[in-house]
Amino acid sequence: SVVQMDTVYGVIGGKVLFTLIFTKTELMLAFLCDNRTAHCILEKLRWLWQGLGEKMFSDLFPVLLTDNGSEFSDPTAIEVREDGSLRSRVFYCDPGASWQKDAVERNHEYIRLFLPKGSSFDDLVQEHINLMMSHINSYSRPSLHDKTPYEMFAFLYGDDTLCSLLRLLCLTIIPPDLITLKSSALYSL
Repeated sequence: SVVQMDTVYGVIGGKVLFTLIFTKTELMLAFLCDNRTAHCILEKLRWLWQGLGEKMFSDLFPVLLTDNGSEFSDPTAIEVREDGSLRSRVFYCDPGASWQKDAVERNHEYIRLFLPKGSSFDDLVQEHINLMMSHINSYSRPSLHDKTPYEMFAFLYGDDTLCSLLRLLCLTIIPPDLITLKSSALYSL
């Protein structure tokens, strides 16, 4: 099971989104970061590790695939816990080969429906991002045989694992008739 990770930029020097996508299910997670640094990414991964627990994190994130951006420049810190035990394995795409992590790149198109290129993320809080991701992950896809990422994730990892992830990340399943893939959904907070 490979999880691809990347970042989405707003304006240069502003807040960014750290994204993770489960490639088989297209379920995407997104975390608002104050800056694009290895420290911020590591902080979010440690938070996930603590919230999910060692076993669930290891089951869900055995392999992380990313690019060689500066925010992912400390693979040892990502892979190895403070006590020296293995957290996950990190692999890098070839330089200039973003197609090697195409699932995350493709799913960023959904994020751009809410947050167009060049827009600032500085006024956003994590609750905005959670709502956006709830809508995105509730949207059925032809690539998933008209299932949602939530449904596919539950099928592959189990309902209990999905519920644990939803609780931890404050995500919800949006009914099909209430899904909105545009920025106006963020103003309902």
